[in-house]
Amino acid sequence: MARFPVEPFKIKVVEPIRRTTAEERKEILEAAGYNLFAVRSEDVYIDLLTDSGTAAMSDDQWAGIMIGDESYAGSRNFLNLGEAVKAITGFRHFVPTHQGRGAESVLFACTVEPGHRVPSNMHFDTTQANIIVRGGEPVDLLADEGLDPISDVPFKGNIDPRKLEAFIAETGPDRIPLGMLTVTNNSGGGQPVSMDNIRTTGEILHRHGIPFFLDACRYAENAYFIKLRDPGYANQSVLDIAREMFSYADGCTMSAKKDALVNIGGFLALNDEGLFQRVCKELILREGFYTYGGLAGRDLEAVARGLWEGLDENYLAYRIAHTRYLAERLSEERVPILTPPGGHAVYLDARRFLPHVVQSELPGQALACALYLEGGIRSVEIGSVMFARRDPETGGMVYPELELVRLAIPRRVYTQAHLDHVVDTCKHLYDHREVIGGLRYTYAPDLLRHFTARFEPL
Repeated sequence: MARFPVEPFKIKVVEPIRRTTAEERKEILEAAGYNLFAVRSEDVYIDLLTDSGTAAMSDDQWAGIMIGDESYAGSRNFLNLGEAVKAITGFRHFVPTHQGRGAESVLFACTVEPGHRVPSNMHFDTTQANIIVRGGEPVDLLADEGLDPISDVPFKGNIDPRKLEAFIAETGPDRIPLGMLTVTNNSGGGQPVSMDNIRTTGEILHRHGIPFFLDACRYAENAYFIKLRDPGYANQSVLDIAREMFSYADGCTMSAKKDALVNIGGFLALNDEGLFQRVCKELILREGFYTYGGLAGRDLEAVARGLWEGLDENYLAYRIAHTRYLAERLSEERVPILTPPGGHAVYLDARRFLPHVVQSELPGQALACALYLEGGIRSVEIGSVMFARRDPETGGMVYPELELVRLAIPRRVYTQAHLDHVVDTCKHLYDHREVIGGLRYTYAPDLLRHFTARFEPL
């Protein structure tokens, strides 16, 4: 029997949540066009849509908010954040942004041109879209074991070095403005990337003169997995492991809304002086002056404090065990999930959950809607809605190999009883899976389809 971890904190403030009826949820979902992004939060019982910006902040972070310096330029909170970023990452320069996609937008605006190709283990949705709108092509080179939802491999987020070498040889370094690794790999089940893989990726890219960046929004969870799963790092602190991870890269983008435990904020950090100057000019146009980057001073302070809190090993042990509890309970009920569980979410395997629903009928989206209808649970599809693309040569749809529904767990928010409700709902649906049918689009934009598309049942 799975054991729930003991929380390394106590609850100080509570927020009431209401439970809707099945009849109400049916009307709500129909009005939302079967897109859970269009459902009001007050109509959600347990919200597992994302772990981004949904954490419960600490008393220390809230205390920091009260000393926000709202100066337009050079606030003390910017200086505090700069000290934290440089102490943890080691990068010489940084700029704050309002969130991770702001950092991506600024970075790619200064690096990606039409015809460029950007390799990664797996780009997430906004990273992919920010490359595409610049005329570039995002290319995923995940190791094959990462595409097997039931393989028991400790670092399923790794990029395949052989695929990367072949990609560089085929594309040519001049058309590759930078390479990336997402740690942990969100699109592939929140799976960690090994230290050896980070090191090897940096060596390959640098040998060809290509800059190397980490998408580091869950870097602390990745570092903790390295400590747990790589015997060579068992006695090292998570901070030292994180510093080594960053040492192999030339920079990083960061959504602080994940491992920095805040509700808004991010940054771009890097070493290259010339690129930093271009980034500052772009940032001023898009986000604000480079000492606030679209954030209030109080938010800068919350990020500075949250970066250190996110590295606390007592917290990380709880965080990883919290997610593992949900995964183990679902496995006990034989609900098909991607294994082993990652750090921030448990991913239902929609193809095994709904084998009778083909990918063109959007099984992940159908399962996400069923979770809401049955238990008031909001999740997100990470499959054909998010990542299927039309082949420019044939005009046919190219579907992703993984068809998942992510149950992303907000940090320091939900209790054991909440997760047990999720398990009970999933089990009921799996026991009656044959009554869940597919969906079709009634509206779908070209990019970031999952945010605004609308559907109807088949």
